[in-house]
Amino acid sequence: MTRTITGEWLSDPGVAGIMAMLNRAGYHAWFVGGCVRDAILGLQVGDIDVATDARPDQVLALAAAQGVKAVPTGLAHGTVTLVAGRVVEVTTLRRDVATDGRRAVVEFSSDMDADAARRDLTINALYAYPDGVVHDPMGGYDDLMARRIRFIGDAGHRIREDYLRSLRFFRFYAWYGDPDHGPDPDALAAISANLDGLETVSRERVGAEIKKLLTAPDPARATAAMAQTGVLSLILPGADAYCLALLVHFEGQAGAGPAPIRRLAVLGGSVTTKSLRLSRAEAASLDAIRTAAAQRDPPSALGYRLGGDLALDAVLARAALTGTAPPGTAPADIARGAAAKFPIKARDLAPLEGPALGKRLKALEDRWTASDFKLARAALLA
Repeated sequence: MTRTITGEWLSDPGVAGIMAMLNRAGYHAWFVGGCVRDAILGLQVGDIDVATDARPDQVLALAAAQGVKAVPTGLAHGTVTLVAGRVVEVTTLRRDVATDGRRAVVEFSSDMDADAARRDLTINALYAYPDGVVHDPMGGYDDLMARRIRFIGDAGHRIREDYLRSLRFFRFYAWYGDPDHGPDPDALAAISANLDGLETVSRERVGAEIKKLLTAPDPARATAAMAQTGVLSLILPGADAYCLALLVHFEGQAGAGPAPIRRLAVLGGSVTTKSLRLSRAEAASLDAIRTAAAQRDPPSALGYRLGGDLALDAVLARAALTGTAPPGTAPADIARGAAAKFPIKARDLAPLEGPALGKRLKALEDRWTASDFKLARAALLA
């Protein structure tokens, strides 16, 4: 049975031109991975990856001859990024020569099936010709349709090639897996048996995977499976996946989209800028959400102190952690607080200055906030 994919990106002049450029030079080229997977599911296609039997230097030479912007983003692993309107990552077919659990030594190949066999999951080993005809050497199409996330070949062997694949398994399960049937038991057993290897993976890669996982519409079952295998406690010591499902429920009620830092706050555990390589802004947001969620300030006060977005994060996190639904007026209260302007200026309290001035301003601001922003300037100064 011939299976095909469609989408405007297939006929995009820049994308089609890159495929034609490779084909005219006598090379083969196929779309591969996420763009094929998402096109099969009818989802919006983001990144476009192409596999080819052309070597990186040959791709660079062709691009130069055609006037296509080329960036040698990963020559050692065969990747050249081409920019022709859309960004297309072109990677030479490969086979692994050696792996150490963190990185692979590869040699270039002209064998598509060998390239597929070195990938992690069956649903990521889907290829498509320029006309959209799908090539499925690892049975990924049926797995995708069944929402079944499976390692290619022996799960333990795949994981030991790159220990980050344990986290990738949970990420793809969160996004594409069937929650009613649960994760593949062979995969879970292999992940549990290879936990120690995750400690060798860089914190940047771990943090990136965790944030991608927590951006899924509903990652609750995936994080529960992470807890079951011991992965969660290894990555986030002290974390508890129990409240995440409740958070997702309250997010839906509030019309709030996925937010990985909010969800990380509810998972709890020991998270630092180093443990997941969070940015300073992310770490500050995480700390603010956790602190506010543990307090009893009303939504309006949180809106005033934190701003609308962080206040909503804190209200939802508190609701999940306490098991109490946020008040229905919370969004409006947060917006009202975020728009409120404290009516007292430092000059109003002259001749106070220095620490005494700061202390007085803080006391008045607290009174004003406690009044739900109703106390007027004259009443506060009186």
